[in-house]
Amino acid sequence: MITKPYNSYSTYIKQKFGKRVQKVSLDTGFTCPNRDGTKGIGGCTYCNNNTFNPYYCKPKKSITQQLNDGIAFFAKKYKTQEYLAYFQAYSNTYADIELVKSLYLEALNHPKIVGLVIGTRPDCINEDLIQFLSDLAKRNYISLEFGVESTLNKTLDFINRCHSFEETIAAYELSKNKGIELGAHVIIGLPGETREEMLHHANELSKLPINTLKIHQLQIVKHTMMARQYETNPEFFQLFSLNEYIQFMGKFVSKLRPDITIERFTSESPAHLLVAPKWNGIKNFEITSKIEKYLLENNFWQGKNF
Repeated sequence: MITKPYNSYSTYIKQKFGKRVQKVSLDTGFTCPNRDGTKGIGGCTYCNNNTFNPYYCKPKKSITQQLNDGIAFFAKKYKTQEYLAYFQAYSNTYADIELVKSLYLEALNHPKIVGLVIGTRPDCINEDLIQFLSDLAKRNYISLEFGVESTLNKTLDFINRCHSFEETIAAYELSKNKGIELGAHVIIGLPGETREEMLHHANELSKLPINTLKIHQLQIVKHTMMARQYETNPEFFQLFSLNEYIQFMGKFVSKLRPDITIERFTSESPAHLLVAPKWNGIKNFEITSKIEKYLLENNFWQGKNF
């Protein structure tokens, strides 16, 4: 049997839990400091939350109701799996600390939930929260994912992140060695970045104490500031073709620290919202298969050039 040329998330989960485990997305109704005026307004220029929120995931519902609806949806296909509560939309640590704690505990009290996955920004954590999550991690699986997006401050400024890469590093320093699984998100293809700068993200990400990594190609979606920028100045965007992205991933994966688990290589926005790039409706799993094939055929593997 040919082993994968990278550390896959499915293998990681099976080793961790011994069975299939499905994430159930949740929407707390929280916002972000670059949306509410604390640091800025408008949010990240690329962000339209409707591109990834499933239909059952509505903040007007309680956490328990969202979990019940999500589990009912997935149980039609998989009968015996357990579930992770995935606090996905916006910044899920950005609220009163007692409210945040109560929502996490509500999720963990659900009989079919075996852990939490919490998505947030690097500038939306503190020692109190990390200690709380560390205490939870003594009894539960706890994963904390930061939206890194880019390791370049010039890019973070351009996309209105309103935090620096130095703040990202500080967030991981605060969170490491606490029993919490740490993840990162990065977007490949953000405007103004050269291919070499994008490759260098692999070097910088590998220095962070992360367990998992989500890689997304830049997708320009409707109802965002970036969509308006793309319409006005398309020459500023160097979007990947599918073949270019597959080849780029070969180089990128080879530069990653070999023990990092790669959770995904791509994202898939709904067709009715996607402006560019349009890769003929190819699905995430098909792209992943093509990347894996390219790695094997071209003698690339994760960490080869680390």
